[in-house]
Amino acid sequence: MSLTLLYWILIAVMAVGVVGSVVPAMPGSSLILAAIFIWGLVNGLNTVSWALIVAVLVLLASVGIDFLAASWGAKRAGASKWGQIGAIVGLVLGIVGLLPALPVGGPLLGILLGPFAGAFIGEFLYRQELALEPRLKLALKASLGIVVGSLIGNLIQGLLSVAAVIVFLVTTWHLVAAG
Repeated sequence: MSLTLLYWILIAVMAVGVVGSVVPAMPGSSLILAAIFIWGLVNGLNTVSWALIVAVLVLLASVGIDFLAASWGAKRAGASKWGQIGAIVGLVLGIVGLLPALPVGGPLLGILLGPFAGAFIGEFLYRQELALEPRLKLALKASLGIVVGSLIGNLIQGLLSVAAVIVFLVTTWHLVAAG
């Protein structure tokens, strides 16, 4: 396999990684890091040292952003731990497509609807001391906050992943263009 072909295959893998950084439950920054590492194994790790450092930092930041964004959204909306746990359970159920409301659309739709429904149910169950209408409003507000926070986090992760790919391209393009 030629180096140019390998380079373009790895760029395609990184493009999937960028998409995965934005879409929950898909590998994202870890795919980018793996592709950069493979290029480094073939051409020498010194050729991708900056790109590897950036990719590792993006991967670590992505993990933190996932947690912080959902937590921030939950706090801004006044969600309890029950709402947050419900969102996690809903995400898992949504990914595997087990939500009864999803006869079509599969896991991608479940990724969006699962955390919303899970947070709503969790918050609704937790706030039993409230009358029905305020309880519904609070559960809706909490579930929206968690989902919006997560979406903002995914957008930030996508931008960071694009930055990691750009650093790779800038630091390695001359190797492919010259060859």
